[in-house]
Amino acid sequence: IIECAFNPVAVSRAKAKGLWQFMHYTGLQYGLKIDSYVDERLDPYKATRAAAAYLKNSYEDFKGDWFLAISSYNCGTGNVKKAIRRAGSNDFWDIYPYLPRETRGYVPAFIGALYLLEYYEEHNIKPVNFNFPVTTDTIVINRNVHFDHISKAIGIPVSELKKYNPQYLQNIIPGEKGEFILRLPSSYIIPFIE
Repeated sequence: IIECAFNPVAVSRAKAKGLWQFMHYTGLQYGLKIDSYVDERLDPYKATRAAAAYLKNSYEDFKGDWFLAISSYNCGTGNVKKAIRRAGSNDFWDIYPYLPRETRGYVPAFIGALYLLEYYEEHNIKPVNFNFPVTTDTIVINRNVHFDHISKAIGIPVSELKKYNPQYLQNIIPGEKGEFILRLPSSYIIPFIE
């Protein structure tokens, strides 16, 4: 909610990308492939695993303080450590004035979102009915395949392929570079295999 308002292809002014708004270098640090064909920062599954690993490492680095871990997710571990040194404290509210402006609003926004999710009924907020997305499955691809070929072979629109596989920047799965995942609605799996 805080990072991208659930937009899996969001791009920030600073060029952070995806649901978890990974910067290029941080994405690479956490095992995401990024090149001219693939940007796994846009893969909701892989980016979520990378974000969980980042937050786990940061939580441990900041000795079990979620506010500091969450702050570091926004502005980087180095900036949080610098703010701690400048404040002479490792309490988020003490280091608050020493954090970058965007980060100062980040933890309060996180707290606000958690509050809303927990106490929406007390404020007469009603959730909107939600249709769950189509069930999907994956296929391992180990040769180059263009979305146009997949579309023609199984009758899925290219726009749907892009929706389920936003990490492929050129509508090509570069399988000759290694194994890659193709995500499809379950109803297309058997036709694809055939």
